[in-house]
Amino acid sequence: MSATQFYTDRAAGACPVHFVAADGLEGLLGKMTDAHRAWVRSTAWQPKPGAVLALPGNDGSVAAVVAGAGGDEPFWAIASVPGQLPPGSYVLAGDPDPAEGTRHALAWGIGQYGFSRRSKAPPVQARMLAWPRDVDPRAVISAVDADALVRDLVNTPAADMGPAELSQAAAALAAASGAEFREIVGDALLVENFPAIHAVGRASVRAPRLLDLRWGDTGRPRVTLVGKGVCFDTGGLNLKQPGGMRNMKKDMGGAAHVLGLAKMIMDAALPIRLRVLVPAVENSVAGNAYRPGDVVSTRAGLSVEIGNTDAEGRVVLADALALADEEAPELLLDFATLTGAARVALGPDLPALFASDDALARDWAQAGSSSGDPLWHMPLWAPYAANLSGGIADLNNVTTDGFAGAIYGGLFLQRFVSSAGAWAHVDTFAWNPRNRAGRPEGGMSQGVRAAFGMLASRYPA
Repeated sequence: MSATQFYTDRAAGACPVHFVAADGLEGLLGKMTDAHRAWVRSTAWQPKPGAVLALPGNDGSVAAVVAGAGGDEPFWAIASVPGQLPPGSYVLAGDPDPAEGTRHALAWGIGQYGFSRRSKAPPVQARMLAWPRDVDPRAVISAVDADALVRDLVNTPAADMGPAELSQAAAALAAASGAEFREIVGDALLVENFPAIHAVGRASVRAPRLLDLRWGDTGRPRVTLVGKGVCFDTGGLNLKQPGGMRNMKKDMGGAAHVLGLAKMIMDAALPIRLRVLVPAVENSVAGNAYRPGDVVSTRAGLSVEIGNTDAEGRVVLADALALADEEAPELLLDFATLTGAARVALGPDLPALFASDDALARDWAQAGSSSGDPLWHMPLWAPYAANLSGGIADLNNVTTDGFAGAIYGGLFLQRFVSSAGAWAHVDTFAWNPRNRAGRPEGGMSQGVRAAFGMLASRYPA
């Protein structure tokens, strides 16, 4: 279902929506009719972020809407509004400038997301927004559709979203965008030197694979995206407790994120040579599962002692990052639902951003702040790297001290990147743990719009 359902070209007859911050209410009241001014005051309505009040017309219809703006999360204050309105057509009051209109239009569409692939509930009727002036509809629709793609992939039950189905989603995206696509499946991973991906995924009846999408002219700057595609994570032989396993369908959230970002890049025709790599596996329990204490080979030639089979994401990413690094891309970005430690440090809403280049991290974080898609720059503290030394291998996939787990995850991945111009890693939760207005419980896109904003600034179309 396309985001086009949330927008209309016709402003005539649409219900105006007045977004107002706390300090702007009196000014807005001064522009209203006496009847509407009296109505607002009689209800004692206050413009708290996301609060909505309908203003009645003479015939009992909704003549206009006032909605609270601003607050700590201004993007989500806007996104929470359409779901509180009756179906119909709406228009932004006040003729906002193009930048503001774009933010409102984007939030309007993203705030109406709903996952219904497995539900028999009737589809929710859309609230359509008339396009604000000088807004690029294609860019907005691309961003809203990319957001929905990420969330749909994450929300799909693991029974319906294994490595093969994730591959089908990537292949469909490639076909729609004129990109090249190939996959390496099962034992062919060993033939083509991806032993770590194979080791983690071999215990599942659903064959592991490496997905490889390429798009753009070969002479352009190389930008490579790598996404963790663990379609379900039992923890392997270090089996998770039930509470920790419940939502592990989301452990392919990194893959979903890079596919959503790739869609935005290709839709916008950014002048880059794009590559997307996804190691797609299921971390299962069987007689041939990899074990704690095993030593796993990697494409880069480094051996990894397995301290914990539940730290599998970094193991499969090692092979994918090594392949990406062989081309020495100008930028190498990865997304992964890598560590619980990042959630302990930053909570569910704020992805941890690690980068080899401070300017890259700064640009990405700034793009996130301006787009309502925040990230937090975390340190790759080099002295900690020594604690990843393996007893009988080049390195271990975990440490035993219980400290700085998110940093150790980033440092582990960094060992497999040496030739890229700059590399950044996002440790994302990819999940909204509770229902909030505009944000239903379930899969979330975190850092994707920010990444696109950063890339669009570096490589303007």
